[in-house]
This record gives sequence, C-alpha cells and structure tokens, in this order.
Amino acid sequence: MDDQNKNLILATALSFLVILVWFTLFAPPAPVADQNAPASETQPVAATPAPDAVTTAPAPAEGTEAAAEIATAPRIRIDTPMLVGSLSLLGGRIDDLSLKKYQVSLDPGSPDVRLLAPFGSTGADAAKPYYAVYGWLPAGGLDPALVPDPRTLWQQESGNVLAPGKPVTLRWNNGAGLIFRRTIAVDDDYLFTISQSVENSSAATVRMAPYGIVARHGIPQARRIYVLHEGVVRLSDGELQEIKYSAMPKLDPIDREGQAEVIDVAHDGWVGFTDKYWMTTLVPESGQAFKSVAKFVPGSDIYQTEARLPVMEIAPGASAEATTRLFAGAKEWEAIKHYQDDVGIKGFVDSIDWGWFFYLTKPMFRLLHWLHGVIGNMGLAIIALTFIIKALVFPLARKSYVSMAKMKELQPEMEALKESAGDDRQRMQKGMMELYKKNKVNPASGCLPILLQIPIFFSLYKVIYVTIELYHAPFVGWIRDLSAPDPSSILNLFGLLPFATPEPGSLLFILSLGVMPILLGISMWLQQKLNPAPTDPTQQMIFAWMPWVFMFMLGSFASGLVLYWITNNTITFIQQYTIMSMHGKRPDIFGNIRNSFKRNKAVKK
Repeated sequence: MDDQNKNLILATALSFLVILVWFTLFAPPAPVADQNAPASETQPVAATPAPDAVTTAPAPAEGTEAAAEIATAPRIRIDTPMLVGSLSLLGGRIDDLSLKKYQVSLDPGSPDVRLLAPFGSTGADAAKPYYAVYGWLPAGGLDPALVPDPRTLWQQESGNVLAPGKPVTLRWNNGAGLIFRRTIAVDDDYLFTISQSVENSSAATVRMAPYGIVARHGIPQARRIYVLHEGVVRLSDGELQEIKYSAMPKLDPIDREGQAEVIDVAHDGWVGFTDKYWMTTLVPESGQAFKSVAKFVPGSDIYQTEARLPVMEIAPGASAEATTRLFAGAKEWEAIKHYQDDVGIKGFVDSIDWGWFFYLTKPMFRLLHWLHGVIGNMGLAIIALTFIIKALVFPLARKSYVSMAKMKELQPEMEALKESAGDDRQRMQKGMMELYKKNKVNPASGCLPILLQIPIFFSLYKVIYVTIELYHAPFVGWIRDLSAPDPSSILNLFGLLPFATPEPGSLLFILSLGVMPILLGISMWLQQKLNPAPTDPTQQMIFAWMPWVFMFMLGSFASGLVLYWITNNTITFIQQYTIMSMHGKRPDIFGNIRNSFKRNKAVKK
C-alpha cells in the first residue's frame, strides 16, 4: 500500500475513532427495579456501643404498608421559580420534586421532568422512588426509639408553602425530654438548606450524629454510553470520584455497612447521584468533616449515598444544631458555578462530566455558552463554535493537507520506483527514503497534525453531548430538539406519506434515516472523493461503504451532534480542496465520482 493511501486510511480511521468507541461501548441496559420490593435506609451498626459509637436507627421496611402511610401522610407544598412538588411529614423527606423549566417531551401538555418521587407513587406520573431524607443516629448507647427516623411523623410548626424566602419548620417531641426541629429553606434555583436541631430538657447527656441520605430504588431507564458518567459523583477533600451505577453492586462488602465505600472527608466535600442532565447531591457546610458513603442494598435494589456528620454531645439544658444543603435540579452551568463561587461549594462545577480532556472541554463549553447567549440559537452556536475551533487548528490541518498534496505530487515517481524494484523490498524502501529526502517530504508529517487534533475534536464532541442547553433546544424547521435524533424519516418520505415511523430506541429506528443523517453521509462521501479510490479491491470496498455505514450508525444520535459532524466535514472538505488546489493538485472530484461508478459496474460484471 503506498504512503498516500496509508495516510488517507489513517486520517479516516482516526477521524471516526471517537464515534466508533461511543457507539460500540454501551453499558448494559439498566435493571428494572421492583417497586414493591422492601426498602431500607440502612445505617452503620456498632457491635458494642462505645461512648462515641453510632448505633443503628430502625431500618424502615418500605412495603405496601409503608406506601399507604406515605400516600396518606400530610404534605407541605414546594413552589419556587424552578421547582414544584412537596415534602412529606412522614420522615420529613423531600420526595416529590419536578422541574418547571424542563418537560418530558415537546408534546403540548407534556408533564414536567420529575426528579424525585415518593415510594408507592401511582397514576400517570408514577416513577421509581427517589428521595432525600434526614435524621439523627443514636450514639453512646442511646435508645434508637428516642431519635427521629424515616418513619417518624413530624408536626408542622411554621410555614405553609416552601418557597424562596419562606422556610418551613417541622417539630417532633420524643416524649422523653428531647425536642427535634428541622427547618428547610430553598433558593430561587435548586439549592435546599436543611437545619436540624435538638433541645435536651432531660436530666441526662445524650449523644447523636446528624445524617442525610439520597436513595433511589432502581436506576432510570436510559441508554448509557461508556464515556458519559452516570451514578455516584462526589468530592472528598478536593479529590473527585465517580462510581457508575453498574459498579455499585460490585462494591466490596464492609462490616456493618453491606456493599459500600466509605470515605472520611476532613473539611470540604459533597456526594450524590448524577445523570446526564439532572443531579441530586448532599452538601455539608464548607469546612465540615463528615463520612461520605456510597452504598448498594442488593435485596431491595436501592442505590444510596449518605453524608454522616460527627457525633454531637448535648448536655442537659443544652441544644445542638447541624446545617447541610441539598442540590436537587438540572445541571445548569450558571447555577452550579454560582454555588461554587458565591455559596462556597468547592469544586462543584466538576459535578458536570467534563471527561478526560477537561482542560479543553471547560473552555469550549464556556465559549459555546457565550455564543448561545449572543446568537440565541443553539444550532447556530454549534456551527459557530465548530468554525472557531477549525480556525484555531487550521495551522495543524494545513500541514496535514500540504503533506498529502506533496505525496500526491510524488505518486508517479513512487509508482515507477515500485516497478523497477519489483519484489526487492529493501531496494524499494531505500529508494523511497532517498525520494523523500530529495524532495524534503516527511510521510509522517501528515499524520501528526491529525493525532494532535483528536483530543480537540473529542472535547468538542463531549461538550455538545453533555450540555443541558441542547435539551429541547430548537434549530430550524423540523429540528425542535437538538438533544434528540432527527425526527424526519425517509420511510414516510419525510412526512409526505400519512403513517408513523419507528420510535427512537426501537430496532427499526436505525432504518428511519432523517434529513440530517443523510446530509452527514453525503458530506462524508464528498470528503472521500477528494482523493482517487485506492487500487486495492478490499480498500475500495471499505471506502465505498464507510460513509453510508456511519450514516446509519449516527442516525440515532442527537441532532446537535450530527449537526456538528456535518459542519466539521463541510469545513474540512473546503480546507482540503483549497489547500491542495493551491499546491497545483486540484482534486478531480467529479472524475473520482465517475471512476467509482465505473469500478462498481466492473465489479458487478
């Protein structure tokens, strides 16, 4: 194989390496949780209570009886500019939360995206249980019945509706001299502040530890891609850690914990669950030490994160208070950055999955965010961002295209050298080196720029995939959601025929090509025709099928990603055509197209 074809094949392979990895490395389908399975918000158990040992709180068996209790328990409405829902007085749990700004679909009357859902929810909006619950763990031999647990029925002391500037306070008297209060406040975006206090009017000193739990029964049904993290995300003293949902059942068993991973955090951290666009995270106050727990309860298929604060000692007549925060909402960069910079949640921006090349994806995202604000259309912002990135890496691309042009100029001499050398490979290689040296051509110089560009375009691809600003963002005409596949379909002639096409996610959807995937295939095909087809029949077949294979593969990807690849291919085509023309080797595109059809006919005969 001559060096021109080697470079061409390498360039093509590297250009689509990222997409191949993304397409082939899907995680297994998410398991379906049994919503009637018993749940347990499990806590650590000390074998022999020592003065500072934390004993277990009663683990509530969430079954039919518990579901009925939760369904009939009094609730307090939550209503903010971004959130709507309620909290239950049974356990004081925040278990009903929807996002006003985001709807499930673009259909008229589509419900809001539901983030948190109570156990035993029914009806059209039924969802897997997913909630945040707070409480106190008894320590030093304190009777667990004397502290509130997830089944405690709280009394509403103040506040009728939880809203910005309007906190609510819950109260519980254990009847033995301890009065517990929980004050919950919320801001205009997605941050709750939970203050837990206890007054000791008994005659004995008591010891206990405040905690917060985020528990979800099963995991959301979604297509999971290998390079996008979904599962536990946490920061511990400046170190970010991620645990995928699929890895949690494989956690090592810990005595009195079950399958869990416990980290002692000295001063700053947070822990919770993140999905592609949404997140629920426990955030202790800055400087607060705590235990960060990620846990899986196999019998109930419950995924759980916990933040356990140190044991507090409350003397008779004294009181104690602990304040933590809960982020529950959309992973909007502006809101999360505000909480990091202005509220003091260290490293919170890293809860967004920036990927391996975070040093590139972060500035790219900020540029895309700015372009979207200026232009007002996310599709046009993606096109503009692609133009800017291509302009920045143009010097690298130019070296690659110039090298390809020079190699093309040497093609006749290389063919003559091959004929004269025959089967003498050593003579041919020596002649090639002399030819390169004489014409000052480095055959590897066309590959290095491509290698250097891969992290850049991988990062751009990642930014477009993870940004929530694509969610239900319109572009033009029929493209009303850049985060979803192109809804048009060749199967019904793009809407001209009166019948429905396969739904996204179905096996037949891959055949339901829309306008944008077809444009993507054409752009790849035209880019390929900048060079003559290789003479080797196997290579010819691979190159002939490659654009159309990728067209079908990428047809089910988000329209925003397909738009990026169309733009990238178009710019690359123009750059390569222009540079090769400037070096006297104008690509014979129409001739290459005609020759490809001639070869196809010859093969058929």
